[in-house]
Amino acid sequence: MTARTARTARTARTARTAQTALGLADAVAEHLADPGSVSLPTAHRQHLALGLPGVALLHIERAAAGLGPWQRAHEWLAAASREPLTCGPDSHPFYGAPALAHALACAADHLPGAYRRALVTLDRQTAADASRRIDAAHRRIDTGRLPALAEFDTVRGLTGYGAHLLRRAPDSFVLRAVLDYCVRLTQPITHGGETLPGWWTPTGPSGRSDEGFPGGHANSGMAHGIGGVLALLALAARHGILVAGHAEAAGRILAWLDHWQEDTGGGPAWPYWVTRPELRAGRPVPFAPRRPSWCYGTAGLARALQLASLALGDTRRRLAAENALVAALTDPAQLNATTDKALCHGFAGLAHVAARAADDAHPSTAGRLRAAIPALLAAVHPPGADPAHTATALVQHQEYGPGLLDGAAGIALALLSSGVAEPPRTAWDTCLLVA
Repeated sequence: MTARTARTARTARTARTAQTALGLADAVAEHLADPGSVSLPTAHRQHLALGLPGVALLHIERAAAGLGPWQRAHEWLAAASREPLTCGPDSHPFYGAPALAHALACAADHLPGAYRRALVTLDRQTAADASRRIDAAHRRIDTGRLPALAEFDTVRGLTGYGAHLLRRAPDSFVLRAVLDYCVRLTQPITHGGETLPGWWTPTGPSGRSDEGFPGGHANSGMAHGIGGVLALLALAARHGILVAGHAEAAGRILAWLDHWQEDTGGGPAWPYWVTRPELRAGRPVPFAPRRPSWCYGTAGLARALQLASLALGDTRRRLAAENALVAALTDPAQLNATTDKALCHGFAGLAHVAARAADDAHPSTAGRLRAAIPALLAAVHPPGADPAHTATALVQHQEYGPGLLDGAAGIALALLSSGVAEPPRTAWDTCLLVA
């Protein structure tokens, strides 16, 4: 076989894999056409990760791309807002009023004038909630206490509020206050006679006391750790929004990640978290290959590092981050540790992060990132598999169901952008801080 013939065969295989992925996305959307046909626990209905707002994002993205009717998006948004929305202390970026605000804003971007009154109310409520949380966080820092993960993380905390404000109110005082808080969060704190990073939390990764984490931990992840804070600082800087100490804060996070980076033999990787014994030893306990997911691991952190390097104009670090992502996406040991299809921690999420990173990548790495995507798509839905059967299994999965982070809607959204090798038409993934 000549080199030209081999390239033609690879191109044809890639095209078939992409079409298969898009077929599954279509099948999931058809399965989720009617919100009345989906049974969700009451506690999940307002949840962006698990419930109606997350499924609405799928229909909004398809409508914006001309692949489905806007009426379906309207019906899911209406279903999500049918019951009183949770706001105040019991809400967070992925639950209640802020979650619906994200979905509505994604639709309103493509439908000028739509949802205006509702968005004004929700944006005002979200900004007020963020302000209250900022005040509480500064009081906590003033008293020398350690933060809870939910104070600052992407899913429940101020980093997630910052992601929303960066889209909806980039010139607002509240966004700058969130960024000021992020700067302060990165400053060292002395607790119990030891100097700790300011994001050190006294609990385990679950947010609860854990005997396996005596003295707490420092979380690295995009979902619940300092990776999300780095991504927010980087994205704000790329939009020209900077606060006092902005670059220094990013530098402290980068120095921390540099210190804890390890070479697994299949490329650079970072521990999901650092425990108190590891901090005292100055090095992590050797770890077996782990899944390189968005929520924890190399994929999400490599994207955050890429974004930071683009904001700082650091080409060397940019190439290192992109090469780390290529290595993670092609390392059999890390891929073998990935056991599901989900956006949060599965193959769909890897494909989406790869596609987003490729859009910003240096020419020397962009092609290798895109070349890794077909195998990830095939892991989600192999060529020749029945899309209707797979869609049914995903939507009806007893644990994951139809939701965004772990379920069918998120998988379909990732396949849409990865399969066509084009950025999403809407801003649905800004809640993940990958764009």
